[in-house]
Amino acid sequence: GPGDAGGAATGRDWSPAFRPSAVQHGPGWARVEAGDTGAGLRLATEVEAVPGGAIRARHTLTNTGSRPYLVDSLEVVFPLPARAGEVLDFTGRPAAERIPQRHRLGDGLWLREGRRGHTGHDSATVVVASVPGVTFADGEAFGLHVAWSGNTVHRVERVPSTLSAGGGGPAAGVTTIGGGELLLPGEVALAEGESYATPWVYLAATQSGLDGLAAQFHGYLRSLPAHPSSPRPVNLNVWEAVSFHHDFGRLAALADLAADVGAERYVLDDGWFHGRRSDQAGLGDWWVDEAVWPGGLHRLADHVRARGMQFGLWIEPEMVSPDSELYRAHPDWILAAGHRLPPQQRHQFVLDLTREEVRAYLLEHIGRLLSEYPVDCVKWDCNSDIVDAGGGARSGAPAAHEQARAVYALLDELRLRYPAVEWESCASGGGRVDLAMLERVQRVWTSDMTDALARQSIQRWTGQLVPPEYLGAHVSAPFSQQTGRYMPLSLRCATALFGHFGIEWDLSQAGRAELSELAGWVRLYKRHRGLIHSGRVVRIDTPDDTAWMHGVVAADRSAALMSYVQLDEPVTGQPAAMRVPGLDPLRRYRVTEVTPGERQPCRRGLPGPRVPGVEVSGAALAEIGLAIPALRVLTAAVILAEAV
Repeated sequence: GPGDAGGAATGRDWSPAFRPSAVQHGPGWARVEAGDTGAGLRLATEVEAVPGGAIRARHTLTNTGSRPYLVDSLEVVFPLPARAGEVLDFTGRPAAERIPQRHRLGDGLWLREGRRGHTGHDSATVVVASVPGVTFADGEAFGLHVAWSGNTVHRVERVPSTLSAGGGGPAAGVTTIGGGELLLPGEVALAEGESYATPWVYLAATQSGLDGLAAQFHGYLRSLPAHPSSPRPVNLNVWEAVSFHHDFGRLAALADLAADVGAERYVLDDGWFHGRRSDQAGLGDWWVDEAVWPGGLHRLADHVRARGMQFGLWIEPEMVSPDSELYRAHPDWILAAGHRLPPQQRHQFVLDLTREEVRAYLLEHIGRLLSEYPVDCVKWDCNSDIVDAGGGARSGAPAAHEQARAVYALLDELRLRYPAVEWESCASGGGRVDLAMLERVQRVWTSDMTDALARQSIQRWTGQLVPPEYLGAHVSAPFSQQTGRYMPLSLRCATALFGHFGIEWDLSQAGRAELSELAGWVRLYKRHRGLIHSGRVVRIDTPDDTAWMHGVVAADRSAALMSYVQLDEPVTGQPAAMRVPGLDPLRRYRVTEVTPGERQPCRRGLPGPRVPGVEVSGAALAEIGLAIPALRVLTAAVILAEAV
């Protein structure tokens, strides 16, 4: 609850009693104004229906009194029916984002706080309260998301009884779901006439299970002005191929190989700028390192463009290396609590973007790059938590709130000045995946984990909020750089297929047969990306969790593209049945396997038969499904159903 900055020690006005004073409403929206004249506060609550079926709400608190008012917390809370008895949310860590966790809801408060200054790998992401046993396809569920890229609160609470409004003793209990921004001590102090607006808090509700909730969030994101307006190009990112070892000949050869297999965009990742020969130097010095790139990046960009690909560039604007020209010139330009240096993460500090001169420096140097080179897309990284986030302009007072707003302001200004550039959000992988950032970008780097087996889970659960066209998903080397585990090409490609497909592999190390098969997957992606990036995502509940099935169904129910992945040895020898929900039950569909390359061996060591081409009804596909021949572990099949 809010408190009085002028009299915090006495606790004055710590419990405001807002009384409604006006209500406005129209088709799909309502606004309720309320006030507490004694405390000198006015509260406006806005509720809107958004495309896709969800609603969103926010509060705006205004200090109408003469003394400053300190806001400790202000959250948006919705009531839930008592039958909501289970909670699903997510946790994680770098390279292991969106790990689901589920528990029964008891009395008390289930509280998830994000204190990393950005959304965080361990963010709750979406908190789902549901009837017990909700599945992907069935069950009543309510999903809440806080659209904010800084510190957040997500909460579900069950109070067994409340005080009766009439004073007649305890009344029935109540269950609520809500969230908002987590404010640090003293972070928001309102002078007379000043206001604080909470982030938008989104609530989706469905009786169609987790896929029904996901469809509502996907529908909203697909309605945004910033939603990608062109087919998602096949990416090549060079990071795992070359790391910091930049050489024109090697990078040009990668461009040639990528173009030959069908890549459409080439992204030069970390290592191109001044002094950046490792992760211990250079951040903040956003000009091309002439020692590595004599004459700049023109030669490489021209070569990439000549091969028919777009050109992209990696930056990390929010950070600075202690070993950099920028830090040596302006050591006071970092976020710090008081006069001590904050702890370093990955050999870097966080720049204080709340300072106008810092934003002006970044606008100048990033703008110079975007003006000089034909940059089609920018991968914007953020590799450190925003901790010890004290603002220098405020003598070390907490600044996480203002820092998040400053990040938005910087990105918004760059988007305004360079409207043709697409933006990708990355935070050491998937550490900043939220609707507020997705309103501004066309892509997120889902995770630094490119091991396909691990990626299956990360992408499956990131999809609870984000549709496939945003999810950067790359085909990596046969042996994963992160886990050392070997993955067959079919699994690596099938995993990347159901996202924004890309390549993160030193193709010079690939054999001719591998390049040919990869080219086949690229052609498959190009043929069906319109369906993948517009259809309804479906995830199939299976009794045997060693086989995962998922895919997309066209909005007009004319087609579906599905993936079957054998993750481990099956529990039984009976072939798994792939069901395809959501097609027209009365229409007939031609079903074929479209997996590129040769059929992978089945578990008995012999080549397994492909799924035969058959013609069946939509009702049969939804209720009975297709028996999938027994695949060897860590292989995948892709199935296409098209209306006859």
